[in-house]
Amino acid sequence: MEIRLFDTIEYLASGSVQQQHAYTILLKRDIMRLLAPYNPILAGTFPLDITVDDSDLDILCEVYDLQEFATWATHNFGMEEGFSVCSLPNQEPAAVVVVFFLDGIQLELFAQGRPTKEQHAYRHMCIEYKLLQLLGADFRKKIIALKAAGIKTEPAFAQLLQIDGDPYMGLLDYKIEI
Repeated sequence: MEIRLFDTIEYLASGSVQQQHAYTILLKRDIMRLLAPYNPILAGTFPLDITVDDSDLDILCEVYDLQEFATWATHNFGMEEGFSVCSLPNQEPAAVVVVFFLDGIQLELFAQGRPTKEQHAYRHMCIEYKLLQLLGADFRKKIIALKAAGIKTEPAFAQLLQIDGDPYMGLLDYKIEI
C-alpha cells in the first residue's frame, strides 16, 4: 500500500495547526532538502493528524552506510538541543536513530538500509491513514484519547481494532481494502 500524499510534506501547509507548525519547522530549517539524498518521508502522528502534546516528527531515511549517516547527522544537527545517535543492531536490517529538538519539537531520524516506502513505519502509517479515512472522526478521537493516555500509536490502533499479539506486526497483517 502506498499513499502518494506522503511523498512530500506540502500537505502539512494546509493541514491542522499542529501540521502547519511542523511544516514551518521543517521548512525553516530545510530539513527535507538536507535529507534528500536519503529519500526522506515524514511518518507517524503528524502526517495522520493524530498528534498529542509530546508527539515527535518521525522522518524515515534510506541509508546503507549507517556510520556515514551518523557522522553526517552529527555534523549537521549535533549542535541541536537533545542531540543523540543510537544504533539499533537488532533491527532487520540494522538501523540508526538520530534525535534532536527544533523549536520545541523532537525530531527522530530513523535510518535503515531499506527503501523508505518498505520500512515498517511507512507501511503502518499507510494502513493507519486508510483506517482513519474508513472509520471516521469518532475513531480518530478514540485514537487521540488513547495516545493522550500514554499509549503508542500502533498499540492504540491494535486495541481499538482488537488485534491480538504484537500490535506492530498485527497491524502490518491487518486486512484492509485499498
